[in-house]
Amino acid sequence: MELLRSQGRTRPVSKIAATAGYYAGVVAICVPFVFVFLWMVMGALKTQVQNTAYPPLWIFTPTLENFRKVFVANHFWTFIQNSVIVSGGATLAALALGLPAAHAIARYRQRGIALGILVARMAPHLSYVVPFFILFQRLGWIDTYLCMILSHLVITLPIVVWIMIGAFEDVPLELEEAARIDGCSRWRVFTRISLPVCRTALATAVILSFIFSWNNFIFALILTGPERRTLPVAVFNFITSDEIDWGGLSAAATLITLPILLLILLVQRHIVRGLTAGGLKE
Repeated sequence: MELLRSQGRTRPVSKIAATAGYYAGVVAICVPFVFVFLWMVMGALKTQVQNTAYPPLWIFTPTLENFRKVFVANHFWTFIQNSVIVSGGATLAALALGLPAAHAIARYRQRGIALGILVARMAPHLSYVVPFFILFQRLGWIDTYLCMILSHLVITLPIVVWIMIGAFEDVPLELEEAARIDGCSRWRVFTRISLPVCRTALATAVILSFIFSWNNFIFALILTGPERRTLPVAVFNFITSDEIDWGGLSAAATLITLPILLLILLVQRHIVRGLTAGGLKE
């Protein structure tokens, strides 16, 4: 009896310790990211003098002048339009190319091709800039939407392929074979059977592709001029040889981050469900 009582006491204590350790780990991971985000928002609401003050000012009178400066002086609406077009176009192009490719790789077990696509994704984006610049300059496509969308396929296409390979592998082969016996073509089997079954992973691929394309900086900086630059370059415009406009820099960064942050908060369950459904397994 004493042994049973001691075990009864040990289990709740160990469960409480495990729960406390879990939440302590979550806090330890989240605090740095939350602090950086709050620091960015605070910098957007300070003047240049307040941002450069030492020690840092924690209590101050907020101002919206930096946000006004971002919209008035930097053609921010043009940057937003360019980012939406480029990120949306690159995501749609990646879906058009990546979904059939992922289905074929999954069904025919072409792991060599999948590995090659992964290596292309892992390579630094800077290594693509010079070949892309030479190619698009010869074609006369520099500072065009087509140039940006094609270059962003390096980002979006591997994401779509690798997430969807695992999703298509989870679709029972018998389901597709039954549809083929009923007279469906391969294309109808792909669009009417495989894709609907993998809709959660598909949503994850779309969201992640759009986010990674939205945040890309190097391609927009090198391959575009003033007319086609995207939002990350708007942040770079506040850095000059004379000074760094910390208020404008923070305001632009806040405006760029907020849409993506809200999107992630709205669809986080779908992302987690899509990734844990076998989307990233080897």
